[in-house]
Amino acid sequence: MKTTCGSEMLAQYEPPFDATVVERVSAAGGEIVGKTNMDEFGMGTTTETSAFGPTKNPVDPERVPGGSSGGSAAAVAAGEAELALGSDTGGSVRCPAAFCGVVGIKPTYGLVSRYGLIAYANSLEQIGPMAGSVEEAATLLSVIAGPDERDATTRLDTGTATETHPGTEPDYAAAADGDVSEMTIGIPEQLFDGADEDVVATVETAIAELKSQGAQTQPVSLPSLEYAVEAYYVIAMSEASSNLARFDGVRYGHRSDSEGDWNESFAQTRSEGFGSEVKRRILLGTYALSAGYQDAYYGRAQDARAWVKRDFDDAFDSVDVVASPTMPVKPFRLGESLDDPLKMYLADANTTPANLANLPAISVPAGTTDGLPVGIQFVGPKFGESAIIRAASAVEM
Repeated sequence: MKTTCGSEMLAQYEPPFDATVVERVSAAGGEIVGKTNMDEFGMGTTTETSAFGPTKNPVDPERVPGGSSGGSAAAVAAGEAELALGSDTGGSVRCPAAFCGVVGIKPTYGLVSRYGLIAYANSLEQIGPMAGSVEEAATLLSVIAGPDERDATTRLDTGTATETHPGTEPDYAAAADGDVSEMTIGIPEQLFDGADEDVVATVETAIAELKSQGAQTQPVSLPSLEYAVEAYYVIAMSEASSNLARFDGVRYGHRSDSEGDWNESFAQTRSEGFGSEVKRRILLGTYALSAGYQDAYYGRAQDARAWVKRDFDDAFDSVDVVASPTMPVKPFRLGESLDDPLKMYLADANTTPANLANLPAISVPAGTTDGLPVGIQFVGPKFGESAIIRAASAVEM
């Protein structure tokens, strides 16, 4: 089945093998009905950078479905699929889940095999499930989770007395019991400040309902998040500039008809095959890694990433999960953000921290405002999928 990554570069590419997650879904009896549209190589927040045109939001076709895995969320929201998979590098499962009114889970880094995933930023991304309910998404997570001898990121030190991988025999659906009576939920002001007032009000109403079910809330401070978006984009773009160097017109994918030397052919192939957003990120990533600038940009971004991890670790000393709006804004209108990349990047402010810290996060519908879906996000400690699933399922009650 063609795997295009939403790019002209791979418009005719048919992979020679299945990803591990696809093998596991098939082995469990699931039927793969097709591939979905996405932002080109996962680079976008709206599923408008695809070379094959934008995906529309089933809730309001004049608005975007979020991205980059917007096609997957739209398929579930429209009832064209019961379950879907997406890849989450900086929120690309949770963002479209929030915009389309479905559930999306970004697992802990290393819980799910990345074998067969075409990489955007290796150290950040995870494959995650989308579904119409928390229990359904958790069931799919149980199917795809677990170690994989072909993926070294799943062979990790669990920090436990045994060597058993956390995803070896999971039953995440069992955690979707809605029981938050003994749960403490952290509320970080950094992820509420600056968000759309209607979005905040909807999320605060959902949190109030959780308190009525017995949950406790507690303010937490995550000062590092002021720098999370900047750090995320420097790291992601730097890794993308390296990953996408393989698309040279020689081994696979698009090849230009240039009659010049290899350098001219290489440049022409990439000029024709990549869209403007991918080119922008390759250029910025290459700049951040160039001599004289690597320490100033990439090195400092990695320092900020370590700070984000420490802040979350400190927060989880006193709370079980951290709650926030998934997206600080309502779904954009089609075309609204294409001429303003910075606006699109800043919309990821609430989702990128979990990727920087390699933590699990879930988006679940919290309600609507102006007829548009609003998602609430729960972030948990490392391999704390059961905690975020339990909190999210209580929102559905």
